Amino acid sequence: MNNKSYLSSIDDPNTIITAIPSGTTFPELLEDKLEKYTPYIEEFRDIVLKSDSSAQVLKYIRNTTVSMDKDKRMSFLKIFRRCVSLVCDTEATKKIQKISTDVFIDNYGHTFKSIKRLKEQFDHLTPSQYAALSVLLGEYDNRGEQGYVLTDMFFTWFEDTYPEFTIEGPRGAGKDIQLNSILEGFIDEYPCDFIIRNKSDKNQIVAVGFARYDSTRGGAQSDDRTGGNADKVSKANKYYEKSGKKFKIIFLSDGPGLSHKGNLEN
Repeated sequence: MNNKSYLSSIDDPNTIITAIPSGTTFPELLEDKLEKYTPYIEEFRDIVLKSDSSAQVLKYIRNTTVSMDKDKRMSFLKIFRRCVSLVCDTEATKKIQKISTDVFIDNYGHTFKSIKRLKEQFDHLTPSQYAALSVLLGEYDNRGEQGYVLTDMFFTWFEDTYPEFTIEGPRGAGKDIQLNSILEGFIDEYPCDFIIRNKSDKNQIVAVGFARYDSTRGGAQSDDRTGGNADKVSKANKYYEKSGKKFKIIFLSDGPGLSHKGNLEN
């Protein structure tokens, strides 16, 4: 019996990669980022110049009584991380309701650049520094965009090809579907991107899917897909052994991660 997988039989994995051009290349992106972030940088500069300490800058940005939309606050937090303290990552500082500003000041305040130095720098920013900072701030602006295109392509293809089934899940940005919230007896954490049901029996989940956008990830990160995929399979097998019910698992990928030999063999 030949147990060789289909993927491992492909001589050139690049032939099965779904190439999805998205975003803007350099130097075209420079103009877009400058237009988007220059106003935020200039307003951040004003905050710095009127503050007595770097901690005060952070307090102002995270003060919920200060009127600012979420995009502006997020941009200020990204500037703070890039220019004041790399220790205060944006994912943590944006959790204004869950983490107090004092947590960052008390524990990481010693890493903050001095307000004197900040004022000197922001009071004399050159055009090239504006450009460099704008590009840094917008580095991940289009993250996920490519994945949304891939998911939308797959949904459209699936609905046209398999009208006897339904596919559910966000085509673009949206929350994962927790399988344990819709499948009786499934107790493990199991967030998935889409589920497929039989139209003749809406209670029957025939497949669950995970969308992987490898071309936005580095080589080392692409390699970690194998372990994550194995964990999904293991939990599905565990559920089958317990309940006698099974479903297929679909791993949807644009493909660059497949060009890693280890991923093909697994």
